[in-house]
Amino acid sequence: MRKDKEVNELSSMVIDISELRSAYGDKVEDLEKLLKEKVKAKIEVGAREITLTAEKEGEIPQKDHVRVLLKKFLHKAEIRTEFRVIAGQENRLMIKERKTTEEAE
Repeated sequence: MRKDKEVNELSSMVIDISELRSAYGDKVEDLEKLLKEKVKAKIEVGAREITLTAEKEGEIPQKDHVRVLLKKFLHKAEIRTEFRVIAGQENRLMIKERKTTEEAE
């Protein structure tokens, strides 16, 4: 029974894009295209997140691989200085807005 639970947990990954969408809503479509090209998974785009679901059980891409793809996307979209990719809970990545030195003070 334990293995079944682990497979279910590893069958999807969530990317929180709420901050990206609020600042650059048009870039979300570009991110979706990139993920469809590079990741072998079913991709569902919602208002606040993108969900990657394994087409076959247990074949969700590695979190590190998806993180690198997200970083490449930010660089290609020329918004790398404004956003960063951070790890959330177990199968969750987040695209967060960087705090500038003015905001930190």
